[in-house]
Amino acid sequence: MNQRRLGNLQVSSLGLGCMSMSSAYGPAGDVAEMTALIRAAYEKGVTFFDTAEVYGPFANEELVGAALAPIRDEVVIATKFGFDIDHATGERRGGTNSRPDHIKQVADACLKRLQTDRIDLFYQHRVDPAVPIEEVAGAVKDLIAAGKVQHFGLSEAGVATIRRAHAVQPVTAVQSEYSLFWRGPELELLPVLEELGIGFVPFSPLGAGFLTGKIDATTQFDPSDFRNHVPRFSPEARQANMALVAVIQAVADRKAATPAQVALAWLLAQKPWIVPIPGTTKRHRLEENLGGAALALNAAELAEIEAGAAKVAVQGERLPEGALKMTGL
Repeated sequence: MNQRRLGNLQVSSLGLGCMSMSSAYGPAGDVAEMTALIRAAYEKGVTFFDTAEVYGPFANEELVGAALAPIRDEVVIATKFGFDIDHATGERRGGTNSRPDHIKQVADACLKRLQTDRIDLFYQHRVDPAVPIEEVAGAVKDLIAAGKVQHFGLSEAGVATIRRAHAVQPVTAVQSEYSLFWRGPELELLPVLEELGIGFVPFSPLGAGFLTGKIDATTQFDPSDFRNHVPRFSPEARQANMALVAVIQAVADRKAATPAQVALAWLLAQKPWIVPIPGTTKRHRLEENLGGAALALNAAELAEIEAGAAKVAVQGERLPEGALKMTGL
């Protein structure tokens, strides 16, 4: 697989988002099967793996750490801090917590769960309104000086926050939702990242599965699936938003590809410093997604997608109201 750079960090052009293996999209996957999936991704060229303490909580870091332990020096592991979690019980106590002392405690706990001596990329998962971002960046700077962290990242942060953090400790990557299903980062975020030399890691690059073309208005999600609470995934919104999938499907049909592959190829074509992290719990979906990294869209095809997408007014907010308030976009 081709390589890309997030700031000065080199990774595979597609990473693997591991969240769904342990949480959010329904029951956790079988540990042995998920371990095999992670290792299969590496064997196919993926070197960038994304997790977080809150996924589970803790279970996903433990899974990723154990799966990658035999090849630890060949891969880049990203994890995240910033939610208020009781480390004794693993229960979330509410909102955010990015106090410097808490960040350092989380880092030590993450290192143990990941079975490693350093975190390659440590993101603030959500901006904490109670803690100045300069203090957050300073805490991560201390962790970098101590050798516990290699690179600093931010997730779902606004441009003013990114600039302030970057002035204290250079930010290597910003992670936010971005796909043909949600193009908010194009307005302000991408120009600022390009100006500052910061890489971009889109999560939900397939629109939480919608852009695969496998979801329609009749799809029933598991009761524990977060999409049950997302306005964009109401049956009415799904019905309306199928028009966007049709735009992608038309290009996919001509290229003997799938909508998911076209959606990923479109993302990769936007900037050379964009590294999407599609997630899956299925081997055949992993292989399908990786095919998107090898799919080239020419100028005419990209223009066709732009023109078609411009005619579709995507319906529904991308997150529930409470979650939207925690983002900077």
